[in-house]
Formats: sequence, C-alpha cells, structure tokens
Amino acid sequence: MDLGLAGKRALVTGASSGIGVETAKLFAAEGAEVVVCGRDEERTMATVRQIENAGGSAMMALGELTSDTGTDAIAEVANRELGGIDILVNNAGGGSPEVRSWEDLAPEDYLDTYNVNVLSGVRLVKRLVPGMLERGWGRVINISSTVAHQPMAILHDYAAAKLALENFSLNLSHNIAPRGVTVNTVLSGLVATPAARGYVELLQKQHGWPEDEAGMQARYIEEFNPQSVKRLGYPEEIAAAVVFLASPRSNYTTGAVVRVDGGQIRSV
Repeated sequence: MDLGLAGKRALVTGASSGIGVETAKLFAAEGAEVVVCGRDEERTMATVRQIENAGGSAMMALGELTSDTGTDAIAEVANRELGGIDILVNNAGGGSPEVRSWEDLAPEDYLDTYNVNVLSGVRLVKRLVPGMLERGWGRVINISSTVAHQPMAILHDYAAAKLALENFSLNLSHNIAPRGVTVNTVLSGLVATPAARGYVELLQKQHGWPEDEAGMQARYIEEFNPQSVKRLGYPEEIAAAVVFLASPRSNYTTGAVVRVDGGQIRSV
C-alpha cells in the first residue's frame, strides 16, 4: 500500500534506539525525508547510515530536548536543511532507570520525568507546528505507554507523565485539527527495546526469574503485564502504527489513542 508519504518531511525523536530507529527507517522506506533526532552522536548517526544504506534520505539532529537550547538546535537543523517539518513524532521519553517505590521517589523525580516525556514534546510542537499550520497540513504523533491506563504499583512518575502527554495530545488536537494538522497518540505495550530489556532483566534479578529471554518475558507477562499476546512487542509493530497515522490515509483520525499493546489493557 502506498501511504502517500513520498516527499514528506518527518522528524523522529529518540531515534537512536528501539521504536525511534524503526519508525525513522519506515518513514524513509515510504519516501519521506527524515530528521533523526537523538542525544548520542554515534548511535544517532548509525540510524542515519542504516537509512542511507537502504536508499533513503536522512540527516542527524543532535540535542537535549529537556532544554530550550537543545530543542532550538534540533529545530534549526530541520528548518535549515528541509525548510520545515510536516510530521513530528515525539518518541523520546523514559523514567527512572531503577524500579523504585513511591516512597523513594522525590517530587523532583516527577518533575524530571514530566520534562522528558511531556515538555520535550511541547517544546518541539511550539517550534514546528506553526509551520504546519501555515501550510495547512501536518501530523503530530506522541508515544504513550500502557502504564498510563493500567498502573502496576510501580513506575509512578512515568505513568503519570504519559497520561499527561495523552491529555496534551487530545487538547491540542481540538485546537489545530480544524486547520489541517492532526494529533494522535500511539499507546505502546512493553516493546523489546534495550531499555525495556534492561527493565525486565532488573525484575528478573529481583524475583529470581529464568535468565533466558523467553523465560523472562513469560514471567514478566504472567506477573506484571497479563496480556493476550504472550510476548513483548517489536519496535517495528509500533512504527507501523505511527507511520500510518502520519499518512494522508489517516486524514479522518485525530485526538485518538491507538493501542498497540498485545491486548494488555482490558478496559473499554
């Protein structure tokens, strides 16, 4: 299926690993020009090279999205090299590298996690969406997590931030969809990224689960994330949903939360 993305300009944050890498690669495969955004130069450039080696078009933008200065540097690359962005994917995010109880989380930890998961996207929206509105077409896609809707008595700061991101997405969609720019959220289950594997491995050590990959995943799903598909997700499965929502074929979809979670969330 031709998604109609040839010639579109996409910026993907957190594109040095996991979901971001596969999303950037899929955009390029569909003919889009991709700004690969990350903090680590070597890993971010590795994504650019993968795209170029496959015949696609990509460039690197380095910056720290938790600050205005870093965000300005990223937006400057997009505006200078491509003349603006048609598609913004706010994929960068994360929480504490440790699984900490609510007693061990300070208010500052919540602020830091909110900055990474919500304000990083807000900063880019402020810089890149005005150009979309001037042109009368654009896409904003934010990446959320199942823990926003199905808390697990852990990841308190991360779950709260992701739900806030969804609220921001819906509110923004009401403002700008009438002017041709849709805003949607892809709600991801736990995906087999390096960060997710590290999280599951930490739980494995705490609970004495089997050390093999399949055994760890099975115990994690059984004890923490009961779901219909008995494995973690793959980054390319999330990327497929993102790229469809970014395409002209999704013109009638805005303010939506699209779940790609293996059937983890049981509520309507």
